[in-house]
Amino acid sequence: HHHHHQYASVERNGIHYMTPRDFICKFLVYDEDTIMLLANVVDTTNDGLISFNEFQAFEGCLVQPDSIYALAFRIFDKNSNGYISFDEFFDVLCKTELHKRIPFDFDSSFILLHFGKDKKKLVSYSEFTKILHDFYEEHALQAFMKYDERMEGFITANQFNDVMLSLKSHLLTDYARDNLLQVVSGGTKKLHSKHISYSYFTAFISLLNNMELIKQIYISGAKNNLEAGLTREELLHEAQKYTQVTPLEIDILFQLISVKNQTGLVEWMRLVSLDGLILLKGLKVNIGKTKVMVSGEGRGILIQIMESAYRFTLGSVAGATGATAVYPIDLVKTRLQNQRTASYIGERMYKNSFDCFKKVLRHEGFFGLYRGLLPQIVGVAPEKAIKLTVNDFVRDKTTSADGKIPLWGEIMAGCSAGACQVIFTNPLEIVKIRLQVAGEIATSRKLGAIEVVKDLGYLGLYKVFLAGFIYLGHI
Repeated sequence: HHHHHQYASVERNGIHYMTPRDFICKFLVYDEDTIMLLANVVDTTNDGLISFNEFQAFEGCLVQPDSIYALAFRIFDKNSNGYISFDEFFDVLCKTELHKRIPFDFDSSFILLHFGKDKKKLVSYSEFTKILHDFYEEHALQAFMKYDERMEGFITANQFNDVMLSLKSHLLTDYARDNLLQVVSGGTKKLHSKHISYSYFTAFISLLNNMELIKQIYISGAKNNLEAGLTREELLHEAQKYTQVTPLEIDILFQLISVKNQTGLVEWMRLVSLDGLILLKGLKVNIGKTKVMVSGEGRGILIQIMESAYRFTLGSVAGATGATAVYPIDLVKTRLQNQRTASYIGERMYKNSFDCFKKVLRHEGFFGLYRGLLPQIVGVAPEKAIKLTVNDFVRDKTTSADGKIPLWGEIMAGCSAGACQVIFTNPLEIVKIRLQVAGEIATSRKLGAIEVVKDLGYLGLYKVFLAGFIYLGHI
């Protein structure tokens, strides 16, 4: 509402209106030659004024999934009857700079098939979307035939460059545009020689149209490792699973990449530099159902720190919850392992797990089942963080270029993570066990974690360190 009133210059009976000039020149910032053509997209009543309701309907159209086709249809549908005639189609395209530079043949079989022999057929919206999609391919074909006057099946590198910049510029990234002529010419002497075949011409366009599929093929061949490089043979072998991609297109891809990369390998960032359609998606790379990302790619240090803190917090809460839930079982296990004989020779303090559980409840109360829980909770978060961080770090360092981890790398990662975990958790484990078995000893003094630490001393906290290392080294 604010934007509409900001640019509306006409007011009638207290209602604000935009003129076509307001909408195009002020709101969309176009030159006046396109005013009447583009304003028809919004001015659906064709009264020369744009009401707030019409403006609101236009904004609603922009958020539709087929907004590009819907807006184009409105431009061509001058009388707003829901259909497009040949005269409307012809009138709009004749005013484009593209048609003035490379004229389109409106008597071609393409036009006759869509609008009929007498060009009287009216085209609906769904039919129009297909016509518009295929129009640029047909225009490219006509451009090739225009330059290939003798029907030899070849055009020059300069002519190819002219067609691509005129008709397919939306598919070209800065990298592709800057190196296009160098790739197809093979040298300055070939700029004016006719050596670009029609097959090469169509394959080049098909490659640029299918860059999203090429990226999926790369990801499949690289086993989701975006830092890996693939040879031509490896990419071609993977491409055979997709009938849309031909060996010629793979050859052209490596020609484009080899301009700046002499390794002979195709890499992820090189593919991104060739994907012109990515600009139309708001820089969102859609790689199908596969979700992969190079570590830290596209994210600042602060974001990465926040993500790590978020995962650390979730892991801490999950670990503390799990430790609390199973702690009574762990206490019973420790009591049974540590139980002593009673006053009668050979008589055990606990007959079994259930007997231990009942005696703890009877003599120490419900909270006796959670004696020593605090050190366990304190150690859960750092334990998981240290173990996973070290494990991932060692695995990353031992991963080969093809994304595979050797067996010795897996073993080293597990042992390193286990060793670092034991160094931190061994003291907490000792304190926890001492508190768990303290309830068996009849004493008036209530034993706490601080008293256990003072009693054992620094070296005492690392008793059975070697056994703990051997046990956790398998992780």
